[in-house]
Amino acid sequence: MKTLLTLATVLASTVLAAPATSYPSVSTLVAKGRKATGLTARVPFSEAAGQTPNFVRALQLTPKAAQPMANLFQAIVYQGAIQPEVKLGMALRIAQIYDSGYLALHAERLLRASESGRKLLPLLDASSLSTASAESVAVMYVDKLTRDVHGVSDEDFRHVRAFFNDSQVVELTTTTCYFNYLVRFAAALRLPTESWALEPAGAAESGVQTPIARVSLISDEQMAAVDARVKQMQANPNGWNIGFANSMRSMLLSPAAANAWMNYGNATREYASVDRTLKLHISFAVSMANGCRYCTLHQVLGLRRQGVDPTKLMAMKKDDGQLTPRELTAVEFARKLTAKPSSVTDADYAKLKAEFGEQGALEVVQQTCNFAFMNRFTDGLRLPSEDEAIRVYQETYGQPYQTK
Repeated sequence: MKTLLTLATVLASTVLAAPATSYPSVSTLVAKGRKATGLTARVPFSEAAGQTPNFVRALQLTPKAAQPMANLFQAIVYQGAIQPEVKLGMALRIAQIYDSGYLALHAERLLRASESGRKLLPLLDASSLSTASAESVAVMYVDKLTRDVHGVSDEDFRHVRAFFNDSQVVELTTTTCYFNYLVRFAAALRLPTESWALEPAGAAESGVQTPIARVSLISDEQMAAVDARVKQMQANPNGWNIGFANSMRSMLLSPAAANAWMNYGNATREYASVDRTLKLHISFAVSMANGCRYCTLHQVLGLRRQGVDPTKLMAMKKDDGQLTPRELTAVEFARKLTAKPSSVTDADYAKLKAEFGEQGALEVVQQTCNFAFMNRFTDGLRLPSEDEAIRVYQETYGQPYQTK
């Protein structure tokens, strides 16, 4: 079993403080998850043998995305330099924030399979995390970034950097983004708990813990991943005229997770029951709701490249008056799932299916969840926008992007 992350540098001053709030206990959420075995999902399920999780089986309508989703979970949790138990603890904190029994049960089950995981569990029930440890810092980082894409202050980030190098910060951020995706995916589709998940997990995967270096080292895996993505971009240019996006440049510091996320995204894009322009309307609405500067600029660029009239884009910053009924159905669902995943009702999903059909409704969910991920990644790491995205935004709105 990987040993717990060792402390690289200890700050002598203040410790990163978690938001002053209360959480449902781990045991309460796990009990909620155990009661959810009888739920009827809002989407059809594929047949699967063994311990295939329902968030993979729920992709029956987009079957080429099922294996990439399974690979994505494995890459996020079990690959990289950060101990799997730390990342599962981060998942459990997200489950507490959004009252997700499904995610809590899975995370707690895997944490209980190892000694280090069992030691981490009490931290999640603590009213405050003040221990100067990498585990506590990771949990507080996910807490702040989950609640607000701008929730990690400069002081907070300096404290995180005392424990984690550049690649590991990207790994923490990607983990946060992934479980923000998954918690919304599970809530929107009302995923039932798997019967096998009620049994204790076996021993978690083992491996040698990578030491925390004082500088970020370019690994062979990173170089290979960058080379592969450059070749892919050259073979299939996106037409946005921004070259190698800054989001990709930073994500590839954690190449296993980056490749798994991009492969999953490529697989989901093979399905187009919902057209590209409408998907950009969804991601624009989500990015605006989260106040994400980087992604908002990108969605404006994408909408302009799709031929959307600038006057419509101007109006969309103020209200929904310029949206078609079809666009409005998707956007209203996306905002609700973004704000409070557990608030999505059967009636909400039925309305989505009535407008888009089974597969189209799933694509709306996936697009919404994509930007629960990307908003936290890009603005959480404060990535600079590319010149072309800035230029098109200013051309459209007559002024630079301004935070509220």
